[in-house]
Amino acid sequence: MPPVPADNGPFYHGTRADLRIGDLLVAGNPSNYRPSIRMNHVYFTALPAPAALAAALAPGEARERVYIVTPTGPFEDDPNVTDQKFPGNPTRSYRSAAPLRIVGELEGWTRLTPEERAAWRARIAAITGDIIN
Repeated sequence: MPPVPADNGPFYHGTRADLRIGDLLVAGNPSNYRPSIRMNHVYFTALPAPAALAAALAPGEARERVYIVTPTGPFEDDPNVTDQKFPGNPTRSYRSAAPLRIVGELEGWTRLTPEERAAWRARIAAITGDIIN
């Protein structure tokens, strides 16, 4: 694994899962963007907006949530949105093979409008590249 980024957070994870403080988010779940792929990492960000996007695009009908998380092990820049597609890491997005611990839930974050959600779903449906897993 590459060197650990020098980002101290706080960190966020967007989902529709109903979790509690102390719960762990673990790798091995289906991708939100390609459900046929089991992810080798769990993804998170140091910015609320990308976590809100992940919550909006997560499958299911449950309430969108943005959790405050802490990595339990090493993590790296998410190659799906960093140097492969954007220079550097402007979204401060990361991934870890180690679990993330839920330490809180962010309140008052900005949710996507139905139009924004539809536009993002269309963008994702048009992507033909591989997910770097």
